[in-house]
Amino acid sequence: MTPRFVLVLSENWTLTTGRDLPVLVRWAREAEDAGFDAVMVSEHVVLGPDAGADGVMGNPREYALPGNQDPFTPWPGSLMLLGAIASATTRIRLAAAAVLAPLKHPLALARDIGTLDLLSEGRLVVQPTVSWSRDEYAALGVPFTRRGAILDEQLEIWDLLWRGSPVSYHGTHFAFEDVYFEPRAYRPDGPRMWFGGQHLHDRLLTRLVRYGHGFHPLGRPTPDELERLQAAMAAEGRDAADLEMIGGCRPVFPDDASVSPLEPALERIPEQVAQGFTTFCIKPSQFTDDPDGVGAFCREVVKRTDALLS
Repeated sequence: MTPRFVLVLSENWTLTTGRDLPVLVRWAREAEDAGFDAVMVSEHVVLGPDAGADGVMGNPREYALPGNQDPFTPWPGSLMLLGAIASATTRIRLAAAAVLAPLKHPLALARDIGTLDLLSEGRLVVQPTVSWSRDEYAALGVPFTRRGAILDEQLEIWDLLWRGSPVSYHGTHFAFEDVYFEPRAYRPDGPRMWFGGQHLHDRLLTRLVRYGHGFHPLGRPTPDELERLQAAMAAEGRDAADLEMIGGCRPVFPDDASVSPLEPALERIPEQVAQGFTTFCIKPSQFTDDPDGVGAFCREVVKRTDALLS
């Protein structure tokens, strides 16, 4: 099995400024040329004081997690940025990770998602999530405690919209009658969808089984969680082997001012492959401080991983 790599384009602000977005488009082209399978962009609309409530990360190259980031961290609009990348590439998949769906109306968000999926001819991957920041929800006037129920209604609405018009829906949070949604997404059942989280809770499991094409956990799922996922997929007549499993490459920073060596971050890929993982996310700023060396970095990742698995 040849693993697929996803270049994480968010959070690389030790390599570039948050305003130099064209450089991210260039890195996407370089990743495509190097044989990477996808690029990934995450998002926030705004951040508040709770972004760093647990203390800001020591090394700014670390992954941004709930409560560990500077509220000034840049988060460009993911779908617009991926639209620019779609126009500059031909093959690489476009992963819109952490799309904060409850902060947007499902019809408006479906329009943006469907348009990007058509522009990229089906290369879009969407990972809807509810996220964690109470301050962000408060700023946008959306009830934080209802975010899961809101997302579930949005997923139901999208499933209807992708399949044809007119569409009517009557839920707790959204209601409309006889809307026509054209043009629809590239595929009859919509763009590919990943779901993930820190734990495989019941609601996440239901979303994966009903709508998921990929499982992208935050961290490593336990053997029990993987067994639950397989059983739930089988109970609904779905083959768990058809679910893309997305893992990661964890850096080992020698200190708070330095990048991680690449080799130890790749060493656990064979173990993850044995567990069924096929796709691996990697963030370039964790391993290089050279903004002109991202293409070479991607080629090195592919070369070293091939050697590990040969």
